[in-house]
Amino acid sequence: MTDKGKKPKVEEDQPSDQLDSDLLEAIEKLQDVNEEASDKVLEVEQKYNEVRRPVYNKRNEVIQTIPDFWLTAILSHPILCELLTNEDQKAFKYLHSLDVEDFKDIKSGYSITFLFKPNPYFEDNKLVKVFRYSDDGQTCVSSTSIHWKDGMDLANGTVEEKQGNKRLFIQESFFKWFNDNAKESSEAIQDEVADVIKEDLWPNPLKYFNNDEDSDDYEDYNSNDDDDDDDDDDDDDKTVGNGFDGVEDNEEPDDEEEDDGS
Repeated sequence: MTDKGKKPKVEEDQPSDQLDSDLLEAIEKLQDVNEEASDKVLEVEQKYNEVRRPVYNKRNEVIQTIPDFWLTAILSHPILCELLTNEDQKAFKYLHSLDVEDFKDIKSGYSITFLFKPNPYFEDNKLVKVFRYSDDGQTCVSSTSIHWKDGMDLANGTVEEKQGNKRLFIQESFFKWFNDNAKESSEAIQDEVADVIKEDLWPNPLKYFNNDEDSDDYEDYNSNDDDDDDDDDDDDDKTVGNGFDGVEDNEEPDDEEEDDGS
């Protein structure tokens, strides 16, 4: 007698070759959609760059009327402040314009341009660093070869002496950044400096010129750091303009020692 409640077995398994073919087809379609979306995003960003360029040009004109604007903004930045030696700061007092510009095809690269007034350090009035991206994922970096005046080469000059706890992390001149195009050991530093300037300092330098340390924008950009450590560092940075606290907490007990000896 046949069990009416039991249905005949149906072949549910499809051939593995068919599944692989369907999966590959779906992945290819997804890649096409992603590429189309990326192209649309690039189109919007290119139009955005064209619209904001006149605004940035106008901003640069206003900034040039403010003494030491870029030097002040850089020294107030939690990362960039560590990259300027005392001699660099003297040279940066002649910096009157900084510009970041994407290529027309923004996915192919961008340039960072520093414009200087005539100064006693180098002959150039324009220092440029360019990042070009190739289709195979490689990055080609080139920059201005600085023409230093006699005895004023900061990039290869003497090492600055440390003073107390100030500038513990400063070991070389910022201008050396322009010479490190082909050195693999410096690629990470190059990328960090360029990214910080392009993505953080350049969009809103007024934030750092005003020393707005309570802003959350930089914390979002530097999200890899521990939040608690960032809060501690921010509190310390408020005591010194360049971001370092040069006063040690263990200097007070001197009075007690003098009292014991009296």
